[in-house]
Order: sequence, then C-alpha cells, then structure tokens
Amino acid sequence: MNKGGSRSLDRLLPLVLLPVALIALGPVIRLLLEGIGFGDGITTDHLATVLGRPSTGTALMHSLVTAGGGTLLSILIGAAFAFLVALTDIRGKGALVFCLMIPMMIPPQITALAWMQMAGPSSTLLKLLGLAPPLGSPQPLHSPQGIILLLGIQHASLVFLTLRAGLRMIPADLVEAARMSGAGSLRVWAQIVLPLSMPSLIAGGAMAFVTALGNFGIPAMLGIPAQYDTLPTLIYQRLVGMGPSVLSEVAVLALLIGVVAIAGVLLTRFVLSRQGYGLSGLSGQPLALSLGAARRPVEVVLWLFIFAILALPLLALLATSLLPAYGVALTFESASVEAWREALITQPVTRRAYANSLFLALSAAAILLMVSLPLAWLMERRASKLSRILDALIDLPYALPGVVLSIACILTFLNLPFTDLTLYGTIWIILMAYLARFFVVMLRPIQASIAQLDPAMEEAAASVGASLGRRLRDIVLPLAAPSAAAGAILVFLTAVNELTVSALLWSSGTETLGVVIYNLEDSGETVMASALAMSIVLLIVMLMGLVQAGAQRFPKGVIPWQS
Repeated sequence: MNKGGSRSLDRLLPLVLLPVALIALGPVIRLLLEGIGFGDGITTDHLATVLGRPSTGTALMHSLVTAGGGTLLSILIGAAFAFLVALTDIRGKGALVFCLMIPMMIPPQITALAWMQMAGPSSTLLKLLGLAPPLGSPQPLHSPQGIILLLGIQHASLVFLTLRAGLRMIPADLVEAARMSGAGSLRVWAQIVLPLSMPSLIAGGAMAFVTALGNFGIPAMLGIPAQYDTLPTLIYQRLVGMGPSVLSEVAVLALLIGVVAIAGVLLTRFVLSRQGYGLSGLSGQPLALSLGAARRPVEVVLWLFIFAILALPLLALLATSLLPAYGVALTFESASVEAWREALITQPVTRRAYANSLFLALSAAAILLMVSLPLAWLMERRASKLSRILDALIDLPYALPGVVLSIACILTFLNLPFTDLTLYGTIWIILMAYLARFFVVMLRPIQASIAQLDPAMEEAAASVGASLGRRLRDIVLPLAAPSAAAGAILVFLTAVNELTVSALLWSSGTETLGVVIYNLEDSGETVMASALAMSIVLLIVMLMGLVQAGAQRFPKGVIPWQS
C-alpha cells in the first residue's frame, strides 16, 4: 500500500473511532459526572445524602442477597449441565443445550409471568390438575426466595457457556493418562477436571452475578408486589414517581449498582490471575467419560429438569392465555383465543409495541453491522493506542446493568448540547441505548473473523488500484459475512425482547414489548399479558430454530448454543 493511502487510513481511524466512543462511552462518562455533582461544582453532598438513606441500604442488601443467591443456583445448574454435556457420553446433547438456552433468551418478565401462572392459588394449570392451593393463599413467588429461584434459572446458561468453553480447553491426553493409571471417572473429575475448570467456573459465576444484579424484570414482577425493593426497582419507582427531577438521585443509585458490578468483575479477574493454568487443548479430542449403566437415569433426570423449568411454566402461560377471563376454569368449552386476538390484532398499544420492538431491533442490528465491519477492519489492520483503549472499554456498556445505562442515556440525551432539542420521551433515545448496549455483541464476532483473514488478498487488490471501499465490499465483507450475520441475529434476538433498558426510557407511543407485558400484568390484564408473552416466546423459539437450522454456515462458537 502506498504511503499516501496509509496516511489516509491513519487519519480515517480517529474519525471512525470518535463517534463510536461518544455513543458507546459518552453516556457512561456523563453518568459519572452527574454522580460527583459536576454540574453544580464537584461535590459529594447529594451522594452522601442518597447513600445515607435507609431505603438505599435496604435495596442494596436485597440486591446482594438475590443476586448472590441466584448466582449460587446458576452455578449449580450451569455447572451440572456443563460437566455432563462436555465430559460424558450422554445422548441428545444438542437438544439439551438448545433447551437450556431458551430461558436466557426469553425476557425475564415473561419468565416471571410464566412461573406465576404455574404456582399459586390462581394457577390455571394447577386447577386443571386439582392441585391449586385455596383461594386467598399467598403467591409463593412473591418473595426473595422466588426472585432467587428465577434469577438462578434465567442466568444458568451464562455459567454453562463459560464453563463448557473452559472444559473444551482441557487436553484429553491428560485425562487419558490418568485413566490409564487406573483412575475412575469420578476421581478423574474430582482431581483433574474440577481444579482445571475452576477459573472458567468463577468467570461464569461472575457473569451471572453482574447480570442478576442488574435484572429488572424478575425483581419488578415478584418483588414490588411483596414490597421487596432491589436497586433497579428502587430506581424505577423513584423515576416513574418523580420524573426527571430526581435524576441526580437515581444517578447515584445507578452508580452504586455499577460500582458493585465492576467490583465483582475486578475481584473475579484478580482470582483468575492467581488460578490460571494456561490450558491449550492441543489434543483436539473432546473428553468423553463413560457413565455406563448410569447414562439413561442421568438423561432422564436432565430432561425432567428441562421439563420442570421450561415446559411446565410455558404450558401454564399458554393455559392462562386461553382463558375467557382470569379466574375462570379452563375447559374445552371455555377455552378461547379472544386474548390472542386482542393482543395481536385489536389493541393499538400491543400492535404499536410489536412495531416498535421490531423497528428498534432491526435498526440496531443494521446500524451496528454497517459501523462494525469497517471499524473492526480498521482496528485490526491499523491498530493504534486509541483503538486499543477503545477496544478495552467497549465492553463497559454491555457489562454494566441495563438500568445504569438507561439513567446514563437519560442524562446524556435529555438536553442535546448547543440545541433546544431532546431525545427523552422519543423512540430515538431507546435506539441510542440499544446501540451502546449491543455494540460489542456485533463487533466481537466480526473482529474475530477479520483477525483470521490473510491480509495478502487485500494487499494484492490495493496494489492494482482497488479503493478501500471496493476492498471492503469485494474481499472483506464476503469472508466476514457469516460472523456478521451471526452478530446481527444475536443483536436482534437480544433487543427484540429487551425490558431493563427500555423500562426507564419509554413514553406513550414508544412502548416496547417488554414494557407492555409488564404494564398489562401490573394493571390486572393477566390473560392478555399471557397471550402477548406467549406470542413472543413462539417468535423467539422460531428465530432460534432458524439459526440452529443454519448453524453449520456460521463460524464455530459464534452461536451460543452451537455445539
């Protein structure tokens, strides 16, 4: 490449990185400035006032209890599945992994709604089976234990994915040597596999904890009725009740969540730095410990567990969606699809929510795809100190709890600099939050793909006069297309059912599906909420099925549930 072209690219890199940095990191910086009182002169007065309130300490304790308890349950579930799927000869691994991933892809408020329809005195499913508690009995899930249970199930897949990746790095010849020395399967697992997999297990637990700490849907659906506030629900209730006038206060609460989350991540990294084993998995052979006669009972237990955490709640949700009115017994004569017609056809708010969610998810995926491809290429081919700093910080908006990012976006876009315009109360502020939130989901697969490309083809094209745009279009794009498509699909799947970010950003006319489901349940429209929720579950499972059908076209490891 000639020197002029090289200098042009060097000048182009900051121009591309600057708007990306402003979108992805600008809101986080704005939140930090608000937390320390930058606009009123740097002060800690309001910070001390908010942190000194009893409600703040109570919500923090509740958040730590539920996130910690949920994380322990996620570790138990995710680790059990990871060890059995990655290490043993059980059958149907692909189907098991696919089913285990569904709870993570389903919005948390739908998970909570489905479980509430499965348990308690109003459960349509329990009434059909004659097992419903007496009317007037308390809903058992409206409790800290209920929140912990659902957080544990919702985030078990994070532990599973992280641990499975670590188990694949354990050299099979190391295990084989132990077995040749006479060690049984249980001893091999306890003395070799478990110690070597601890870093991955710790990393997965940290991811589950940070995600549970910022989860809004489950604590809102189960905790608010029981007056059990966590930090995300406290922020939501303060902002909804008081509006933008309490932005400084909720900014402090959001920073508190962020500090706890970052502290957890840093502690995890410190522990991992002391426990790394430098595994390489050079043998390339997957471990396959034989379960012998225990294989069939283990398979039965795993599938019964999947049935209990996935099929039963969804069946209960479906049964409720077919009621003519909430509380009426479901029979063949009383079953009705009226709630489905109301939710999908008649009600303007649900139609609008579907349109908004699809627009936001598709727009976020398309914009991030167009930005990430040239950016990933520039960061790989023209790496600089600036690009390396951005690369290290770009994970922050995704790693921080969604409620923290929401407050940051409100602060950033409430009053646009040098104008009288505001994005607050419009659909565009939600889109900006989605771009910041899911940028790394799109960028990382494309980065990994471009890093594997041989630059010789691009250099040859440049030597015969091909412009940068043509090289990107004719060489880089076709080769990186599978990873780019996978990233776009993951962004769409994640954004279309999102609640935590949009719960604080929506206004009349900009409702998303997650928001409408929460509002319907909160207002007592449980049957319609169940019908709308069930339609979203079917949409998500259908999209996941389409991705699974074309999994062989995507690079290995890009699709989370791809084996």
